[in-house]
Amino acid sequence: MSPNTQTRTGFGVQLPVAFDPRWNRIPGITVNGTTITVEPETYFFRFETSTWLLCDWQIVSSELLTCEETTETTVEQLALDFVKTYGFSTSDAGLVLSTAWDVYSYLFRDEHLPALGLPQVTAEHLRMLREAATFMALNKVELDGHISNVGPCWFFPAATSVVFDLDEDEGGMLDEVYHGTWFNEYRRIESIKAHAALGGRLVHGCQSVPDQSGGACVPYGASMETFRAELAGFRQEWLAKVYACRAA
Repeated sequence: MSPNTQTRTGFGVQLPVAFDPRWNRIPGITVNGTTITVEPETYFFRFETSTWLLCDWQIVSSELLTCEETTETTVEQLALDFVKTYGFSTSDAGLVLSTAWDVYSYLFRDEHLPALGLPQVTAEHLRMLREAATFMALNKVELDGHISNVGPCWFFPAATSVVFDLDEDEGGMLDEVYHGTWFNEYRRIESIKAHAALGGRLVHGCQSVPDQSGGACVPYGASMETFRAELAGFRQEWLAKVYACRAA
């Protein structure tokens, strides 16, 4: 993977696999096989900061994913301490995308399918999850809870319905798998560890599918009260803009 970034004037990355060309329906995203480019002024609804907090995925993979919580240290504390030790700020948005691809390729890997007990979830659904979640990593929430970066993929069910032509039921199912982390504690623990690479934990503004408020990877310690208030303020307007991108 080779990030190539000029954040305010557009950035790109080459990933190991080709993304669905229907991502070109989302303004500001250009997909050409394995090459993805994003034009910030077109893509983002709000784009106030061009820095993100990351941890190197290789270090996460080798040192954190194998750690086990104890009666003294919970998995959340393990992740927080890891981010404090290894986290770094970057303005390389291409690196954010490539790191997110590593994270979600791990979380939504096909080997989970046989044991899920969810026959309606297919390998194709996992591919959709990997792609959409990669773009979601560009969203950003500050420690005071202020939502500084918001793109269409904040609204996960709406964006996936636009790109992948999903009906309401299938789009809702995809969203539930995304923020339900497979509906079991094993996958939740896995998710907490993996998201350390993106500098925080996965937080959703919605209660469940009917609410469709989306979310982002949020730094530990961020104000959830401010987060919820800001989300309520922009949700309806920007959600409508995402649905407006549907193919005729």
